[in-house]
Amino acid sequence: MSFLDQIKQRRTIYAIGKNVNLSEAEVEQTIQDAVRFSPSAFNSQTSRVVILFGDAHEKFWTIVRETLRKMVPAEAFEGTNNKINSFAAGFGTALFYEDQAVVKSLQEQFALYADNFPVWSEHSTGIAQFAAWTALAEKNIGASLQHYNPIVDAETAEAFDIPENWKLRAQLVFGSIEASAGDKTFMDDAERFKTFK
Repeated sequence: MSFLDQIKQRRTIYAIGKNVNLSEAEVEQTIQDAVRFSPSAFNSQTSRVVILFGDAHEKFWTIVRETLRKMVPAEAFEGTNNKINSFAAGFGTALFYEDQAVVKSLQEQFALYADNFPVWSEHSTGIAQFAAWTALAEKNIGASLQHYNPIVDAETAEAFDIPENWKLRAQLVFGSIEASAGDKTFMDDAERFKTFK
């Protein structure tokens, strides 16, 4: 399968389950390799990932649910609860962080580019997230990228002993594909691309 075919295969899959044909160790290795070989500005390697399986995976989504319960009106909570249940039904979750200590160190070392390092850090995490998501899709594991940060940051950091300098950027929840993604629509190419010769 070509790289472009792999990109096309990667979709947002919401209906996920625990029936993954790989071991936890194989999934962990897939995510680690994808992140390890993802590029970063100045080879800064700012991306950090916490991979959750089993009880830890369930614990994270319980944190999200109970945090949202305090924020969402009771009469509207059923839909929110169902959504969180669909994530908890998955095989695992990868929490994507960016190490702010590395970003700060680079800002100090290269003052001319200081304002750019936080932006480049965001580029790095986006690339790492995409790489891990695509690598999982290539192994027939469905996933969706969620963003419950920053409302769950403090409790998640306490629950999983996250260093203070790590900033949560996204949550990639993954599992067996229980229902395929719908058709993907695209905007007109003329509105999106320009080519000059």
